[in-house]
Amino acid sequence: MSTHQHEEHESHEGHAHSHGHDHAHGHGHHHHQAPQEGQGRTFAIAVGLNVVIVIVQAVYGFLAHSTALLADAGHNLSDVLGLLLAWGAVWLGKRQPNARYTFGLGSSSILASLANAALLLFACGAIVLESIQRLLNPAPVAGLDVFIVATLGMIVNGFSAWLFMRGSKEDLNVRGAFLHMAADAAISAAVAVSGLIILFTGASWLDPLMSLIVVSVIVYGTWGLGRDAMRLAMAAVPPSVDLRRIEQYLTQLPGVRDVHDLHVWALSTTENALTVHLVMPQGHPGDAFVQGVVTTLRSDYSMHHATVQVEFGEACHACVLSERGHAH
Repeated sequence: MSTHQHEEHESHEGHAHSHGHDHAHGHGHHHHQAPQEGQGRTFAIAVGLNVVIVIVQAVYGFLAHSTALLADAGHNLSDVLGLLLAWGAVWLGKRQPNARYTFGLGSSSILASLANAALLLFACGAIVLESIQRLLNPAPVAGLDVFIVATLGMIVNGFSAWLFMRGSKEDLNVRGAFLHMAADAAISAAVAVSGLIILFTGASWLDPLMSLIVVSVIVYGTWGLGRDAMRLAMAAVPPSVDLRRIEQYLTQLPGVRDVHDLHVWALSTTENALTVHLVMPQGHPGDAFVQGVVTTLRSDYSMHHATVQVEFGEACHACVLSERGHAH
């Protein structure tokens, strides 16, 4: 790229940066933040109810000697963390970028997901150990207490799921909360059934067995959460993004001879960023063209922050990362 073109690009990039941020915060974020803002009260109610359920289930789990109730309490605690994470992501998403955090603080949601997954897996290990000891040395379980408390958990989780149902269609975060609550209502129902069976048959071994089943469900979901969060933390292409489709769109733009240095990564659990070099031998097509590309990438390809660099193609611009053996 010539010096003149480089300066022209820098000028454009500064303009597009400020313009893009205004547009992103005014329009680009609207589709997933506005419903969240309206769901603030829903998050508060769901978090409050689940905190109460966690305390009740933990206390009665110890009193009734029920590892299944303790496992369900641990699961509901994960719900509280998950809900706070989704709620906090809305708040963090509103924070403006600054001189130190030029992309804002949205990526903290990725770190929180990793911490959440690690904490849950540790808790699951403790529950499994206790459950195996109970299976080897069965202890009397208060079936009625287990049934009542688990039923209460099922009602609360079912109600929480209902609260999130309306916003789950247009908001991915709210949909995640809805699915989590619905799954927990089903798990609580399973624990309630085991309490009922124990009450009538005295089969205390069923309680630790049910706790192992609950832990299996938690581990399955947590493993997926941890894996996805780790990938995002490692700047992997988000699973919802089709990189090949984006490359095809850019390649087919009029005047574009080549596309290289295409990088896509997650800014947070809900926002993505993109940088790309477009080789256009006929020269810079103007700000309107580039802004149109940025707008299309945002609206059609979920790229909330896109930076496009235009080159004449007069020199070979090999990506530094490709020299280390990384593919694009």
